[in-house]
Amino acid sequence: MTDVHYNEQSLLEQLMLCTEYVDKAERYELLGPLYRLVIPIYEKQKDYQALLTCYQHLTKAYAKVIEVTNSGKRLLGRFYRVAFFGKAHFGEDEEGIEFIYKEPKLTSLSEISEKLQTFYEHKFGAGNVKMIMDSAPVNREELDSKVAYIQVTWVRASPEGMGTAISGGEGSFERVHNVRRFVFETPFTRDGAARGPVHHQRLRLTHLTAENWFPYVKRRVPVIDTQIEEKSPIEVAVSEMESQVAELSEIVNAKSPDIKKLQLRLQGSICVQVNAGPLAYANAFLDPTLAPMYPDDMVEKLKATFKEFLTVCHAALQLNAKLISSDQVTYQEALETNYYKLSDSLSNVLGQQLQDILLNGNLSTTVTGVELESSNA
Repeated sequence: MTDVHYNEQSLLEQLMLCTEYVDKAERYELLGPLYRLVIPIYEKQKDYQALLTCYQHLTKAYAKVIEVTNSGKRLLGRFYRVAFFGKAHFGEDEEGIEFIYKEPKLTSLSEISEKLQTFYEHKFGAGNVKMIMDSAPVNREELDSKVAYIQVTWVRASPEGMGTAISGGEGSFERVHNVRRFVFETPFTRDGAARGPVHHQRLRLTHLTAENWFPYVKRRVPVIDTQIEEKSPIEVAVSEMESQVAELSEIVNAKSPDIKKLQLRLQGSICVQVNAGPLAYANAFLDPTLAPMYPDDMVEKLKATFKEFLTVCHAALQLNAKLISSDQVTYQEALETNYYKLSDSLSNVLGQQLQDILLNGNLSTTVTGVELESSNA
């Protein structure tokens, strides 16, 4: 084997090759750090043509970052937790072990499940493999020792320093790069049912830590730590409302608002036929006759979140009014009617009128470029 002599030029060639592959992988945010290694070398060489090419590439890359951030069309992959059960089939390196799988683009749960089932049926024989399609804890004593079981669960990357209420889809660079912590949710109730009325609905958060950081040279990495967190019904309500506020705030605060996303989120938040969620939470936990049953700090936190919810919905309505064309005026009026119906119902349990809520300057929700005018139903 011929020895390879590494020098500054060979390093430069490898770095430039990296810039090509990073661009093809749509990881445009990594080009800045890469070129910070490359540019000093070209400056020392006084290679101005190469420097021009570098800066042109960076200009295009940052333009792409803005484009894909605004459009949300960049798909950087999905993560799944896969667990294997069955000593008769799986070796010590797989049996009872959980893995985080990194799958390309918009690989669905059904796609990865079918792929794994096909692979292991080919290995163990048809009929010897069963898929577990829910995220509930597996009781091994109930499993057939002669069958290979595979449990697949979609997980969300949970980057350190980013709260779970922070929005950002699967195209968000921070959500898929340099991550090793993941979380998935399992709804449950005390009586054993997965779903129930909001005052009985609980949520189990399973936090997983992978052995290595993604992206990684392998498509799967074993899980080395698991932590369980359970949320009470009122904590579930707070988390759900915080998530709605964060998602709508992100759309409203975007430099180039996406009117389709804005209208979809508005409809999901305030339209009569789908607002049972917010109203159900408010009636269950904030009604004066029921609120004393729950911790005071959580009741106050839920109230504050509802006030932010009404504020950001109001801002979203005003933004939508500025963006719509003349043929959507009736649609805007319908949204406003639904909003004021919802706000009237919430004002009763919040003990504060909408005008006072909108004029409160202490809310954490900030909406750029939209003046929060007081309005009456």
